[in-house]
Amino acid sequence: MIDLRSDTKTMPTEAKVGDDVVGEDPTVNELEAVAAELLGKEAGLLVTSGTQGNIVSLLALTRPGQKLILEQDAHIFHYERGGVARLAGLLVHTLPGHYGAMNPEEVEAAIWREELHRAPTGAVALENTHNRAGGTCLSVEHTNDICQVAHRHGVPVHIDGARIFDAAVALGVDARELVAEADSVTFCLSKSLGAPVGSVICGEEGFIARAREYRKMLGGGMRQAGIIAKPGLIALEQELPRLHEDHKKARRIAETLAELPGVRLDLATVQTNMVLFELQREDMTAPQLCEQLAEYKIRAKARSEVQIRLVLHRDISFRDTEQVCVALRETLGAGS
Repeated sequence: MIDLRSDTKTMPTEAKVGDDVVGEDPTVNELEAVAAELLGKEAGLLVTSGTQGNIVSLLALTRPGQKLILEQDAHIFHYERGGVARLAGLLVHTLPGHYGAMNPEEVEAAIWREELHRAPTGAVALENTHNRAGGTCLSVEHTNDICQVAHRHGVPVHIDGARIFDAAVALGVDARELVAEADSVTFCLSKSLGAPVGSVICGEEGFIARAREYRKMLGGGMRQAGIIAKPGLIALEQELPRLHEDHKKARRIAETLAELPGVRLDLATVQTNMVLFELQREDMTAPQLCEQLAEYKIRAKARSEVQIRLVLHRDISFRDTEQVCVALRETLGAGS
């Protein structure tokens, strides 16, 4: 094939790729189809990141000037640079949650109807697993309750499912069940699934067609993206069966921390691959603990002067996990 249409058609050596912007990359097409099948949706769309997946989804579901209902600690609200306001033109309405789960009755009360003085509600967004709640899961029943409330008022529901497969494993259900009634869902290939880059949006074909247009607008057309999609396919094939191992490692570390003085940790939040805890000690701050752990060749990041989040993944072995437990005991075993 001599392709003279554009210099964007150049091919990496020995790769089954094509121009994804016009739907010609076979590996991307396969990844999108596999992802949609796993989540029980009609179609999928590869995007660069979870943040791009969320904003593209909300652009495709809403119109500027509408309201978006979110849990108050949602990733979309805290960590995505206000894109829902600046790019989608949405008014954000946050509600309190219990382990990241909003009350369906409060969601219904927050839905504004079309009337002269108020911005109508354009969408409700859920997060599963919930990052700032410590990796907690929204159940099938809870998700369905929220979707039914929203749909009763003609409002679509988007799920920020960056780690949706972790939630499915922890709850012992098929991931399809967790997103069955949602209008859109995005999940990350580059988090617990271990791929180097990328996320996938899934939903109905019409929604995905609109999302593709917004992806293009935001510069997300990556041309020969099969070299990114291939690791994503491998991740979906090989990593899903082992996610429970990450959950076991997280639980092991959490149980160790719970026994140490000056540590505040709610074991009920340790449902997947995260451990969120606080230090309540006079002799050490969270950043100082991270510095001490670095001496054991363990990298951790403080989220504040008192809070640390640890995230387990495929590159942390069970042996590594035990070494972390030893280091925590030695650094925190004595104190106030």
